[in-house]
Amino acid sequence: MKQFIVSARKYRPQVFADVIGQQAITNTLENAIKNNHLAQALLFTGPRGVGKTSCARILAKAINQDDGVSDDEDFAFNIFELDAASNNSVDDIRNLTEQVRIPPQTGTFKVYIIDEVHMLSQAAFNAFLKTLEEPPAHAIFILATTEKHKIIPTILSRCQIFDFKRISVLDAKNYLKVIAEKEEITADDDALHIIAQKADGAMRDALSIFDRVVSFSGDNLTREAVTQNLNVLDYDVYFNITDLVLENKIPEVLVAFNEVLSKGFEGHHFINGLASHFRDLLVAKDKATIELLEVGDIAKKKYLEQATKANVQFLIAAINKSNDCDLSYRASKNQRLLVELTLMQIASITFDGEKKKSANYIIPATFFTSLSPAAKAIAKPILQNKVVHKVEESRTPIKKAVIQKPVLKNATRRPSSLSLKSIHLKKEVKSEVDLEENFDSHPKDVFTQKELEKSWKQYHAQLIAKGKKSIAAIVISNTPRLGENFEIGFDLPNSLMSDQVEKEKPKLLKHLREALNNYAISISIVVNETVTKKFVYTPQEKFEKLLEINPTLSKLKDAFKLDF
Repeated sequence: MKQFIVSARKYRPQVFADVIGQQAITNTLENAIKNNHLAQALLFTGPRGVGKTSCARILAKAINQDDGVSDDEDFAFNIFELDAASNNSVDDIRNLTEQVRIPPQTGTFKVYIIDEVHMLSQAAFNAFLKTLEEPPAHAIFILATTEKHKIIPTILSRCQIFDFKRISVLDAKNYLKVIAEKEEITADDDALHIIAQKADGAMRDALSIFDRVVSFSGDNLTREAVTQNLNVLDYDVYFNITDLVLENKIPEVLVAFNEVLSKGFEGHHFINGLASHFRDLLVAKDKATIELLEVGDIAKKKYLEQATKANVQFLIAAINKSNDCDLSYRASKNQRLLVELTLMQIASITFDGEKKKSANYIIPATFFTSLSPAAKAIAKPILQNKVVHKVEESRTPIKKAVIQKPVLKNATRRPSSLSLKSIHLKKEVKSEVDLEENFDSHPKDVFTQKELEKSWKQYHAQLIAKGKKSIAAIVISNTPRLGENFEIGFDLPNSLMSDQVEKEKPKLLKHLREALNNYAISISIVVNETVTKKFVYTPQEKFEKLLEINPTLSKLKDAFKLDF
């Protein structure tokens, strides 16, 4: 048995051109070497498996090659790699700084690659500061980390930082296709796309998954084999579920979900995938957003086809319901029921429901032949007042009579506050108090202050008669003032009372206009706190007021030692 070399090691980049998805960084490093503009401290940061350590090794090799040294020269003694995860103490950094002082025997530069530099202790960082700030001319430091936020700011300020990005799904898929050709493996485009998606932006993970799937399926890599090996739900499942949902087939949707569970998939995984599927359908609805659809060519055609069946409103509502289910899944005690309920709600989005029956019932005329004589006597006057329609069913025309339920006369029913009739009644009441805005064709008789006060008191009496004592007390609390252009001013002590009068204002205005035969009247309510003194007194104020009328009350108070 020969030793197997995993693809991540076998196809590790040896030159900058081999690095996938980091062209901006590789071009910058190549130009820096070419123009002799390379910093002595570099920090490579980014997600795992995107080429940080590979770029560091390529750069370390390229620095010395640029000095005219042949490729056959051994650079092993010029490149030092330190794993900060296991060498993170102060002593390890001191040993490193002692080695830095020794110049290289071959080439011009010594390159120190410190991987996972964020694992260094606080003391080790502090011991490294001085060397990093003023390194010898022959030393170049390359630091690599996946967690830049854990590095102290004094280290970051001494480094030239390069942020590596995640590998896009398309770049990862294309690179996997190249490797499949080199390994003489037949691979479906969708299969490679699923592997690239599962890698989540890490090229090393994509190569590891590729090796695993090849071990499972051999030289022929199919979509079915990849989904089975990676425990990924095939997108055909989501296409089928969406078709059933759009057709409002709730029982079939629940059966399909049960099949998903029987294959060992979690409901949480399923609902997340369904939300992503609805998102992809929404993206496929518009030509401007099709580029955001990260799927294979075959799958893209299916998305475009199914997107024509679903409208935007349905997709947005379905995404919201799926997202709500995702957020509530962990806290739910019955997780399966939660997902099933969500599926039923989504399947009901486009369901109009049973059409409401009309007020008129269509009943075949032959139905009345089987009625008793008493029932016929009741039905006869009803039939005489209704129109008989002829409806063709099969070949024999059947007469159908339109009848209505008998209405009881002289019976009054109070409509429910939640019924449609109550809403119509409210609208009618509102229309009664609507004010006429056009006064051109209405009378505008002149009236006096005394006539105004008389009409005002009449309205107060009407409120008392109706039992509206609260608003009646506010209306009579002050005297209205007649101003210019028939504008009536009314002062109140606070906004609460003002709001009450504002609600009553339309009816009050209507009363005044009709009583004074002047439709140009308007009412202006002013909140004036000084009005309070006219009708609201504290016990002390009452005593002082009475004392002005009868000063001997003070003797009474002192004699009986009264208090407030």
